[in-house]
Amino acid sequence: MKLNIKKGDKVKVIAGEYKGKEGRVLSVSPKEQRAKVEGLNLVKRHTKPNAQNPNGGIIEKEAPIHVSNLMLVDGKGNPTRIKRERVEGKLARVSKKSGEVIK
Repeated sequence: MKLNIKKGDKVKVIAGEYKGKEGRVLSVSPKEQRAKVEGLNLVKRHTKPNAQNPNGGIIEKEAPIHVSNLMLVDGKGNPTRIKRERVEGKLARVSKKSGEVIK
């Protein structure tokens, strides 16, 4: 399944506990239709000692959010839906609000 959100995109949360907050997408899993957003939906995990964390303990990390609760933010800072159009012979994501191509 093809998603409108890619790694590195800026998104806004439109539903749920973090409604109204923005962040960058860290990873996307199309099969589950979920994305991890930087600094949002933090969960605490108990970890054993390892190379990165020699003492172990409780760490906070991002949990995935369903993509239906996220909306892409275009270059002008507006949350927008997208459409796919041919631009210079290639299929590109285009903002429905501003009409600009999203990289």
